[in-house]
Amino acid sequence: MNEKIRSKEVRLIGKDGENIGIIETSKALKMAYAEDLDLVVISPNQAPPVAKILNYGKYKYELEKKAKEAKKKQHTVEVKEVKIRYKIDTHDYLVRIKNIKKFIAQGNKVKVVVMLRGREMQHASLAFDLANRFIEDLKTEPLVVEKKPMLEGRNVTLYLGPQ
Repeated sequence: MNEKIRSKEVRLIGKDGENIGIIETSKALKMAYAEDLDLVVISPNQAPPVAKILNYGKYKYELEKKAKEAKKKQHTVEVKEVKIRYKIDTHDYLVRIKNIKKFIAQGNKVKVVVMLRGREMQHASLAFDLANRFIEDLKTEPLVVEKKPMLEGRNVTLYLGPQ
């Protein structure tokens, strides 16, 4: 890295982590080159900036490794979708309940869609009843109703999320 340190003096930290103190930038650079290492600004927003004597390649590698590890541990929340019709059979309903419980346990959000086709739009109240039945049957689960059942186009949708 051939970037210049613009400050006249820096707060220097040695290669073993000891606090050397505030010294001129030129002296700090000479100390780093004497040890065949680099002078890296760790905290540029300080007055004076904090610089450390270290191997820049190794430092960069460690930062990338930490970022990769943090990315590996994070869980992205997905929205899983469960589509049904309001004329659903009892066993199919129980399977959908089981799937919703599994999705919530994994930490994902669930979108329940009750589809209405053609003349079924006249029976939208039955679709709302079914969506409310889902809420009632899942009361014992650790979940939150993020959006109450509402008509979106030809479908009644309900959004559930983990607590």
